Amino acid sequence: MKTKKSQENNISVFEKLRKKDKTGNEYWSAMELAKLLDYSKYSLFLKVIDKAKAVCINAGQETGLHFKDVGTIKSVGDDLQINNGDIKLSRYGCYLAVQNGDSNLKPVALAQAYFATQTRLQELSHQKKHKNLKIVKDRRLFLREELSKRNLQLAGAAQKAGITKPADYAFFQNHGYRGLYGGLDAKAIREIRHLDPNENILDHMDSDELAANLFRVTQTTEKLKNDNVHDIVDANSIHFAVGLKVRKALEDTGNILPENMPVVEDISLAEKKDKELKTRKKAKEKLFNR
Repeated sequence: MKTKKSQENNISVFEKLRKKDKTGNEYWSAMELAKLLDYSKYSLFLKVIDKAKAVCINAGQETGLHFKDVGTIKSVGDDLQINNGDIKLSRYGCYLAVQNGDSNLKPVALAQAYFATQTRLQELSHQKKHKNLKIVKDRRLFLREELSKRNLQLAGAAQKAGITKPADYAFFQNHGYRGLYGGLDAKAIREIRHLDPNENILDHMDSDELAANLFRVTQTTEKLKNDNVHDIVDANSIHFAVGLKVRKALEDTGNILPENMPVVEDISLAEKKDKELKTRKKAKEKLFNR
């Protein structure tokens, strides 16, 4: 059984590579990250960086902000000779690099699970409307809303893959759940949590479980698009495989498996109670300030 200390070491190893430049901006070394992700040659990782840059451009981001060359790189034989030729990666650049890496490498799979959640939360912490994500309930609300948006994108990708009937889409969704939840489909998850048939299982998930499902959904969407899938069987297999990889990443980092995560209050009720408390608080403040 893994100790709490060993679990923390597993999930923080990426943060230990973080550096700061003279102006205090954080960055990661591409050379160090390549070694951590178990690439046998730096040249192989540079190809991954090229893919990451392409994604960065497609996302409307400036590559110079996230991938900064240091020194020069020249070809020598079947590999590359580095003359102080590192690349400074921003947190977002690091995220794109690991997402485009070879998930067959165990360190890459772990990095994908880690950065998918951490990078997104880091980005949001710098945005005005999300400055108060420190509060757990706000984080949960954000993740639930984000998952709703991403599920719409997944539905679009599934439709392009040939999944057009509601029954086929439900079957497709259950493949993802079975991969992530150790063989359990949506109905089985609902039953073990004693939820009514009309209750949405996503509305009773805590932040960690929502984050795991968000990763499953986003990665499946990208996989369907990148592989240009046009076959229902292939789409179902991909969704199951992605769910299984997310589950494996949770296992390898010593985290609680999704089916064992706590069932929490319906998020809509929690939000309603929060609004009522804020209203009562304002009323009290108004009364005492008279």
